[in-house]
Amino acid sequence: MSKEGIHKWEFPPRFRRGGFGWKSQPAITRVKEAVAEIKKVARTDQLLAAEGAVLFLEKISPALERVDSSSGSIGTAVNNAIDTLVPIIAHAPAPESLRLRWLDRLWQAIEEDQIPYLEYLIGRWGELCATPRIASIWADDLIGPVRITWTGDTNQWGFFKGTTSCLSALFQAGRHEEILELLALAPYQMWHYRYWGVKALFAMGRKAEALRYAEDSRGVNESPYAIARACEEILLSDGQAEEAYGRYALEANRKTTYLATFRAIVQKYPHKSPREILDDLTSSSPGEEGKWFAAAKSAGLLSEALELADRSPCDPKTLTRAALDMAETDPHFAVEAGMAALKWLVNGYGYDITGQDVRSAYFSVIDAAEVLGRKEEAQERIRVLVAGDVSSDQFVAKILGPTLGLARRT
Repeated sequence: MSKEGIHKWEFPPRFRRGGFGWKSQPAITRVKEAVAEIKKVARTDQLLAAEGAVLFLEKISPALERVDSSSGSIGTAVNNAIDTLVPIIAHAPAPESLRLRWLDRLWQAIEEDQIPYLEYLIGRWGELCATPRIASIWADDLIGPVRITWTGDTNQWGFFKGTTSCLSALFQAGRHEEILELLALAPYQMWHYRYWGVKALFAMGRKAEALRYAEDSRGVNESPYAIARACEEILLSDGQAEEAYGRYALEANRKTTYLATFRAIVQKYPHKSPREILDDLTSSSPGEEGKWFAAAKSAGLLSEALELADRSPCDPKTLTRAALDMAETDPHFAVEAGMAALKWLVNGYGYDITGQDVRSAYFSVIDAAEVLGRKEEAQERIRVLVAGDVSSDQFVAKILGPTLGLARRT
């Protein structure tokens, strides 16, 4: 039996309306603490944890109304919290009457959400409904306003906050054909909505149609990444890994770093060798081959990594770290990586470069060269390189010139 009537949550007093100042980091910390508290309770009482999750989602937007959201960090923290809490609410063994009350409370919070912080929750509505029956109840309530919004006066098309929730509820209710019928009324094409058409077609086993529907959604205001990912999922689920790779893998798996992109594709396509994937990635970004250096190194493709670092600019700090990491295990690689770092430094590349960065690159080469017994040779290579320094104010020569016996050019 749940203790929801007597349990005292720690997080609610911290989430008073306007309770946070403008700084986002304290708010992010409190959000993470609240989610951790709810997750801990979920291990022993799923129903109580779900009640806490609903309470948190009711409080979050009013509490954050003064927080500076320009960086996007607080929005990301809230979305991550929603990702964690929605399954807790959805999987809780709640009777229908209680779940309906939770949904009413959450919908009220969405209606009052001004920033909006709960926008991401709208697309999870079917999941929150948990059962086809409850989802169908909500779909019936929402479908009328959607139809009115989409079929009214073309000069007065409005926006209904519940459109995505309606589509999500219809999907959870298994009313797939109705999703397609409703989307046919839409006066404009938005992937945000058409995504549910793709899901509906896929759920009905009409995979080829789902693929065409997704491709037909491409437009100047749509996300090519999201569409490619949906298409990739369709083909992979149908066992067409080779076609999925050739058509969508590179576009669908772009991450925040080149290394993360490479790893995502390697993990998703085990039938492809890392070397083949690396070649395809570098071919897809001509002039940026050096940015795949870390990906090549992580796969143990060391000679390829050095070739990429030499072909086009690569972050000198990344190259220096790689040289330092490999100084003992592969001093030849360390020497060449360090030399590549110096090459791009003297050519003016790198962000927020300091004298310490220059010295670290220099010593990464010298220390590894000493292991090989080629210190003098390495110093001469560096001397030639630094003599041609074209960085701003000859910064590298200013730092290393005295060590190398070079007079600064005027």
